[in-house]
Amino acid sequence: MNRILLIDDDTQLATLLGQYFEQFSFELESATRPSQGIALLDQKHYDLVILDIMLPEIDGFEVCKTIRKDNDIPIIMLTARGEVMDRIVGLELGADDYLPKPFEPRELIARIQGILKRAQPKASTEIEPGAVLSFNTLVIDTGKRMATLENNEIALSAMEY
Repeated sequence: MNRILLIDDDTQLATLLGQYFEQFSFELESATRPSQGIALLDQKHYDLVILDIMLPEIDGFEVCKTIRKDNDIPIIMLTARGEVMDRIVGLELGADDYLPKPFEPRELIARIQGILKRAQPKASTEIEPGAVLSFNTLVIDTGKRMATLENNEIALSAMEY
């Protein structure tokens, strides 16, 4: 289950999103103040942050900068400030996406899913030079370009290797 942190002073939005996110196996935790949200990020693991711009204490742009100093967690700005310049500033400060309010909750889910999919590390299919690979009784020594099966060397042409 992916854990998402919402930093937004709208408690009603947090409640509604929390209930909606459960349908998609997302666990939502919310903070109504930036200092609380930053503290939660330091204490717990989250997979993504949803961040409002208009917050008490400091604005969401400053929160985004603070998060980006130490963390590369994906950030979606979700805010009533939908002007083009606000979106540009949010993205330039390190937000991964920007969705103006009012918004369609299903669109937010689609954006979250896309970002989380891209944020997952891909399995490496590259083989380190000189690596020795073992598959049951088959051993391939990439440094020597040699293969053995049950400790018997297999004669391979360059093409077969």
